[in-house]
Amino acid sequence: MCTDSLPEMNCRFRPCIDLHEGKVKQIVGGSLRDDGTAPRENFVSEKPPTWFAETFRRDGLTGGHVIMLGKGNEAAAKEALAAWPGGMQVGGGIRPGTAAAWIEAGASHVIVTSALFDTDGKFLPQILDELVREVGKEKLVIDLSCRRTDRGWTVAMNRWQTLTEIDITAETLDSLSPFCDEFLIHAADVEGLCGGIDRELVALLGSWGKMPITYAGGAATMDDVRLVSEAGRGLVDITVGSALDLFGGSGIRYADLVAMNES
Repeated sequence: MCTDSLPEMNCRFRPCIDLHEGKVKQIVGGSLRDDGTAPRENFVSEKPPTWFAETFRRDGLTGGHVIMLGKGNEAAAKEALAAWPGGMQVGGGIRPGTAAAWIEAGASHVIVTSALFDTDGKFLPQILDELVREVGKEKLVIDLSCRRTDRGWTVAMNRWQTLTEIDITAETLDSLSPFCDEFLIHAADVEGLCGGIDRELVALLGSWGKMPITYAGGAATMDDVRLVSEAGRGLVDITVGSALDLFGGSGIRYADLVAMNES
C-alpha cells in the first residue's frame, strides 16, 4: 500500500509495547492464564523494548502505552520509558503506592484496571480516589478492557480472566470520566486475532466521545483502521498490534500509520 494513496482518516494511531517475560511480544489476549498454560504468541521480538520506544520517539508518536503482561517486566518497562520520557503511558499491575514511581520513571500516565476491583470483580471507588490523590487525574488512564457478555460489554480484569460488575455504557463512562484523563479499551475477545475490530463497541465509544479514548483489538488491515475512524466519528484512537509489520505482521504498514498521524 502506498502512503500517498491513503484516504483521509480522523482517528489517531497510538503505538504499543506489550511486554511478557521481559520481551516485546504480541499475544492473543484471551490466552493469558494464571494456571501455567503458555499464552498463544503471535510475535516475539529479537529487539529490546528500547528500540521500539526510540522508534516511536523518532516518529513523534505520543500517547502510546507500555503494558506489562504479568510479573518480570518492570525493568524492561523502565528502559522503554527512559528511552521516550513523557512519550508513553504504562500499565500492568499499577496500584496505589507504586503509581507515582512510574511517573518519575518517565511515564506520561499510569494505566489501571485490576487495582480498581476486589478479587470478585467488585468496584473499589476508594482505590480510584487514592490513585487520583497520588498522581492526579491528569496522569491517570482507566483501562476498561472488556469481553462480550449477555449484558453487552463487561469490564474484565486480571489479564482479562475475571469479569467485573461494571459494564461499558455511557453512564459508566460519565461516572468515571471525572477521575481520569483518558480511557483505554481492549476488546479482549478479538485481541491478537487479526480478525477485524469490534465495530459495535467502537460505535458505542464514539457516540459518547467526551474525552480521549483508545481502542485496541482485531485490526487486521487499513480498512479496519478506517472503520474505527468512521464508527468512532473521529473521536476514538486506535492501537495496532499483531497485524503491524513492526511486530511481524503483514496487514498494516507502520509507515502508513505514521503518515496518517502526520496528515
